[in-house]
Amino acid sequence: MFRVASRKSVSPTNLWAERRKRQMRATRVIAALPVIALVAILRGNAPAQAEERPSVDTIEMARPAPVEGRWSVGDAKDLLKAVEASAAEGLDPADYSADALRSAVATGQKGDALDQLANGAALRLAHDYADGRIDDKAAFDWHIQPQTDLNALKVGLDQALDDDKVDTWLDSLLPDNHQYRALKAAYAEADPVDSASRARLAANMERWRWMPRDLGDRYIYVNVPTYQLQVMEDGREAAIYNVVVGAPKTPTPQLLLHASSVVANPSWTVPQSIINKGELGRGVAAFRRPDGSIGYRQPPGPRNALGQIKIDMPNPYAIYLHDTPTKSAFARDKRALSHGCIRVQNISELASSLEGDSGQLNEALAQPKTKVLQLQKSMPVYIVYFTAQADANGTIRYLDDPYDRDTKMTARLNPHMQMASN
Repeated sequence: MFRVASRKSVSPTNLWAERRKRQMRATRVIAALPVIALVAILRGNAPAQAEERPSVDTIEMARPAPVEGRWSVGDAKDLLKAVEASAAEGLDPADYSADALRSAVATGQKGDALDQLANGAALRLAHDYADGRIDDKAAFDWHIQPQTDLNALKVGLDQALDDDKVDTWLDSLLPDNHQYRALKAAYAEADPVDSASRARLAANMERWRWMPRDLGDRYIYVNVPTYQLQVMEDGREAAIYNVVVGAPKTPTPQLLLHASSVVANPSWTVPQSIINKGELGRGVAAFRRPDGSIGYRQPPGPRNALGQIKIDMPNPYAIYLHDTPTKSAFARDKRALSHGCIRVQNISELASSLEGDSGQLNEALAQPKTKVLQLQKSMPVYIVYFTAQADANGTIRYLDDPYDRDTKMTARLNPHMQMASN
């Protein structure tokens, strides 16, 4: 059998007194301990030595290094140089954050703030060099599509930053041809007081920024204010013809077309603008269009408004080169007289040079019927509008502004410039 040990009975009074003594002894022990040891005991840890405070030098070294941005101070300096140089292109450096860049360079700004500022300024300048400052080119009846892929500008800028050649890359986006270089040189030499000349030169440099950078080896070039057509071969004028262009009320639009055929003895479909005015002329017959509306056509013949030859250039504006029975108009100095198409003096010579077989053209002209002669190779046709043009020696000729576009362009391009009225 198991025995259960007997437990000495303790009175409640004695038990309370014993507990009170133990608490007092513990209080004296705790009071004698250092504070740091007390904290360790209360946390359940053994006493430990207090940590040393880090020195000021240690704190500075422990701070994270500043984040370096995509743009270095050197790249920002090159960009600022390019922005300031935009004034020589007839542009306003203020449009490209010139003051903010100047301040950033002076203070050595880095990181995200510099990246955002520099990227914005660089891409705006790149766009304006590659495609012109004015986006709404249709407001000036300019419909030649830009040849530069604007989405590629970001890629180009990134590569320029890798190569540390931001200013060189930006400069490469500008037109590099005889006309632009001559206009820029004249702008640099122009008297600052002569605001009219400077404004006109700036407007024409802007138009050249709208042009394709490579015009081709052989092309037809019609600058409306010259009232002339040039055949260009390898950068030289191979032939020149007087032309009649659209009147101010029916201006010739600016286009890049391709001559595809020569039409002997063409018929003439009367434009709707002439139908609306009731100026149908002689020998015009009505016909029903596919949509059910009534149109009017003039058959081939000596009185046909297109004369004997039309050089067709398919386009939605119904613009083409053609002959005319009214030869006297070519004797005028200012020849903005047509309904939009371009009448060419001695067009048979031009047509023969395109078609390549004058015998075939002459044979077709000898017949009363219309005959279409397809060109073996289409030829680019640039119909443009420049009111300042350089001669071969670089001398600038200021031309007529038949559609009064320079004043409007100057107001859009640089409001601070003033253009004298014609």
